[in-house]
Amino acid sequence: MLRIKRVPTIVSNYQKEEGEEGACRVGCGRNCLNTCCLQGAKLPLYAFKRVNKCGNRGGSSAEEYKEPPVAFLDSLIIGEWEDRVQKGLFRYDVTACETKVIPGNYGFIAQLNEGRHLKKRPTEFRVDKVLQPFDGSKFNFTKVGQEEVLFQFKASEEDEIHFFPDASIDVGNSPSVVAINVSPIEYGHVLLIPHVLECLPQRIDHESFLLALYMAAEAGSPYFRLGYNSLGAFATINHLHFQAYYLAVPFPIEKASTRKVMNLDDGVEISELLGYPVRGLVFEGLCTLEDLSTAVSDACICLQNSNIPYNVLISDSGRRVFLLPQCYAERQALGEVSPELLDTQVNPAVWEISGHMVLKRKEDYEEASEEKAWRLLAEVSLSEERFKEVKDIIFDAVSSAANENELISQNDQEHHTNQESGTHNNGSSAALVSHECLVLH
Repeated sequence: MLRIKRVPTIVSNYQKEEGEEGACRVGCGRNCLNTCCLQGAKLPLYAFKRVNKCGNRGGSSAEEYKEPPVAFLDSLIIGEWEDRVQKGLFRYDVTACETKVIPGNYGFIAQLNEGRHLKKRPTEFRVDKVLQPFDGSKFNFTKVGQEEVLFQFKASEEDEIHFFPDASIDVGNSPSVVAINVSPIEYGHVLLIPHVLECLPQRIDHESFLLALYMAAEAGSPYFRLGYNSLGAFATINHLHFQAYYLAVPFPIEKASTRKVMNLDDGVEISELLGYPVRGLVFEGLCTLEDLSTAVSDACICLQNSNIPYNVLISDSGRRVFLLPQCYAERQALGEVSPELLDTQVNPAVWEISGHMVLKRKEDYEEASEEKAWRLLAEVSLSEERFKEVKDIIFDAVSSAANENELISQNDQEHHTNQESGTHNNGSSAALVSHECLVLH
């Protein structure tokens, strides 16, 4: 069993260790997100309209576009986030953190964020299992205070956007919520928590990843990005969540060259990063948001089941997704990372891998260079040989899933046609049986 000494990132003001006085329990009276406090509670609700193409709302003409009832990014995320600033809910003022673009070809971004490093308690963090069961005795997002939640987020039941400033919480359907991160990395740093009451462990599934893509599309800004860290790749809370924040500069990974390596029939293109310190794949294309989500989710599920830690960056308003398998925590546990890098106490999760280096010591910030950033990220990356093996696993997974979906669709269409025509001859029955056997195989 591989373990490393970790310090938990405090994402909520109610984050407590197991057994600590004040931990959330039934009848806690702290206005938390658990069932003990939800009866009669209300939160804003944003119901988004489903989109047909990546980044495009249903309908192609300007006449069909309707102004949303509230500006999703400017008013609902940033505006409500600023409101929580005024209420003093954050552990420090992230806007006071020094930030600079490091000179060089890649434009790595360095931030001095000493606030995330102070007053943290050491703990044991297991890094050799990407899939671990949810543990309700540890901190999870049902223990977040309702004042830290900005709004509920769900698909509209109609073909248009709705916003309800004071909506009841449907406990039975376990709402997805957007909450502040009280230890922010950047301006507008929030957490998307899918179906918070279901207490899902930190593992990607098709429905939750599609929700994250919809959030990126709804924000509609290339500077608002979502990120995901698996267990073993510096996720610190085993309760399903995505992170997101606003930073008005391009990330170095977004500017990296790519080489197309695979086309899926649904229009999804898969490319490989070139000339970047971390090896990874890019998913994009002229496809529906659902098709893009399915391809990435299949790849992530494959990595999870293969016990391969990874990070995901959702970029360009949901049009591009970077999938980045990594091994830094494993190398750290095995003592293969240099003391110089360990002394920085930087945990290279999705933001660092994307080129936004969050530094905890002033000397590291002042001496930051492209060479040092590259050296750190190179320790994150899989070797060329191992990355080739992982690519093969991913390509097999997305190809098999796409073929299976196509066969299922063909079966549905043939079955529907036969029902309409009333055809039940032996030839058509044999054809259907043949397809069903292929799906099962």
